[in-house]
Formats: sequence, structure tokens, C-alpha cells
Amino acid sequence: MDSRSRNIIVVCGPTASGKTRLAVALARAFGGEIISADSRQVYRGMDIGTGKDLDEYGSGDDAVPHHLIDIADPAEIYTLYQYQRDCYAAIRSVWSRQKIPVLCGGTGLYIEAVLKGYRMPAVAEDTQLRETLMAEEKDTLEQRLKALDPRLYERTDRSSKKRIARAIEVAMHAEKGAVHEQKSCAITPMLLPLVIGVRWPREELVRRIDERLEQRLEHGMVDEVRRLLAQGVSGKRFALFGMEYKHIARFLDGETGYEQMKQELKTAIHRLAKRQMTWFRGMERRGIEVQWVERGDAAMAAGIVRHYQLLPST
Repeated sequence: MDSRSRNIIVVCGPTASGKTRLAVALARAFGGEIISADSRQVYRGMDIGTGKDLDEYGSGDDAVPHHLIDIADPAEIYTLYQYQRDCYAAIRSVWSRQKIPVLCGGTGLYIEAVLKGYRMPAVAEDTQLRETLMAEEKDTLEQRLKALDPRLYERTDRSSKKRIARAIEVAMHAEKGAVHEQKSCAITPMLLPLVIGVRWPREELVRRIDERLEQRLEHGMVDEVRRLLAQGVSGKRFALFGMEYKHIARFLDGETGYEQMKQELKTAIHRLAKRQMTWFRGMERRGIEVQWVERGDAAMAAGIVRHYQLLPST
């Protein structure tokens, strides 16, 4: 195969950077289907808060096909192991139709796990242990994970307390000899990725984040959280979802006022965007080449893609 051949396009970037719009534009231009790389968009009913932006894909016969959205119940724990497995299946499915997968999202850990074929154990969620770990300070959890498994510590997204706790679960099961490692080498497709990163000047991205939050609140994000709570999703579960769901649940529980909730949420999302960019820059240091596109410029991105030969694999 030619050295410039690629069989998957990846569009990554921080929240509110316009990733979905760019991914859809590329899918339309180059015969692709979208595969979501977002750790929360897998959950049904969590639409506004996770920014599914389903209208971006179009409707009817003109819609761009998309995958790994609305595939799990919010009460379930959908793990990285499950995501990697389902993503590989989706990639093969897209290839079978002679289309190009366009992997799109802001969850850098998910993207890297797919592109690098992380080997991961299939460890079931331990709800009781998770609740105990989440009560600990983040620094304490980091040190505990480092002591349990230094290699797992290095590849864990330590910006997320939830993911540190999950890694500790995995490490503790391994210590007991209860883990059977996934033989990812037998199922990992041969990926030749073209990774396009979307970036903005910091002050512009902050403005976009704040404007989008205001729009989502106007469009019923609080009602979305209220509905999920009424359906039986627990407050503790919302704490694990973080960001919009965590802060709005606290507001609905009377722990904070509306304006305070909104300001705290803006600050939290600003920090998330910074962590996401740190992860994507780290991917470059870890050997994944990223072609950066300023402000989500679709013409610039399309020009990059045209330099490569897109060949769906079998």
C-alpha cells in the first residue's frame, strides 16, 4: 500500500471547537461515515448536555450515517474496553460499505485507545468500590494507582478522577489474578489514520464555550437533567458524568443557585478544554501525527485530506 494511503480520518479537538461540523463536512466530501469518540454521547437521553448536535448530520436520505451514539442506558457503566471493541466493529462495518470511517470526538483517551490498540482487561464495574474511591482526594487516588500499576498509571487520563478510579479497579482485579487480558492484537484492524486536530486561540474558544453553554441552557438542558433524575438515574451517577450533569444536578438539589451554577460550569468547561488540548498535544509526543486546522476551517482540512489516498480496508 502507498505510504500516503489512509483508511480512517480522525477529527479531534476541545469542546466547542466545531469538530462535529468539520467531521460531517469531510464525510460528505470524501464518502465517509461518522463514528463518535465521546465518552458520554454513547448514553441515550443525554443529548443537550453532551452536545450530540444530531442536526449537524442532516436528515432523511441526505443524512450522514453516524455510529456509537445512543447505544447505552445512563444507568449502565460503559467502559473503555467496550468502546474500543464497539469502535473496531463500527470501523469494519464502514469499510464493508467501501466508505471511510471519520472518527470524531474530544475524548482523547478513547481516540488513542483505538489508534494504538490498547490492550485492556474486561473488568466488570464494581459499584461499591467505585463509590469508595470517588470519596477520596484526586491526589490520593493518583498515588494509589501509581503504586499498584506504574504502567497503567502512565497511560491513564489522570485529569479525570473517574478514570483514575476505574484504573484502580482494573489494577486491583489484576493484583488478585482475576483479570484475563483482552488479546487486542487478534481483533485490532490495521489502521492508517489521518488525524486532524481543531484548535482556536484560547480567548476565542472560551467565548465559544460560554456562548454555547448559554444556548444549551436556553434549549432545555436543565429540563433534560430533571427528566433523567425522574427516570431514576441517581445523583451519584450524575457525579460520574461530570460537567453539565454534575453541576445542574447540584442546582436541582438546592445546593447552589442558578447563576452560581452557571459560572461554576463555565469555569469547569474552560478547564476541560485545556485538559483536552493537553491530551492531544501529548498524543503527538506519543507518536501520533496530528495535522492542525485553525478554527475548524473546512477548506483547509479538505486540502489536507486531498494529499492522501483514501482506501477503505477490508
